[in-house]
Amino acid sequence: MSDPAAELTAFMARYEQANNSHDIARVVPLIVPDAVYWFSDGSYRGLEEIARAVERTFEAIRDEVYAIRDLEWVVLGADHAVCRYRFCWTGVVDGQPRSGEGRGTNVIVKRDGAWKMLHEHLSS
Repeated sequence: MSDPAAELTAFMARYEQANNSHDIARVVPLIVPDAVYWFSDGSYRGLEEIARAVERTFEAIRDEVYAIRDLEWVVLGADHAVCRYRFCWTGVVDGQPRSGEGRGTNVIVKRDGAWKMLHEHLSS
């Protein structure tokens, strides 16, 4: 793709789909090893910590459907980009239907020819 915004928007759609698969093996390849994630429940540095945190979410929220909306590209470079968006989720927590929403900011970098997450900050 020659349009950086379209290429990165497609990456974010793949990231959303990977998370909705609830399969950490599909999520991990989209994150750089030295990434840092900030979630409402804590901060996670490095792929191992991030993977454990995401897996805990998969376990805590059954049948989760996660959606990214109102995606805006704040920075678009040849090898880095920053976006902000709103997210929402629905699922089952402790046997009860639940939902939530919040805001996200991501820093995405191109490494070895592929876009990957360097930083994610989600807050509700």
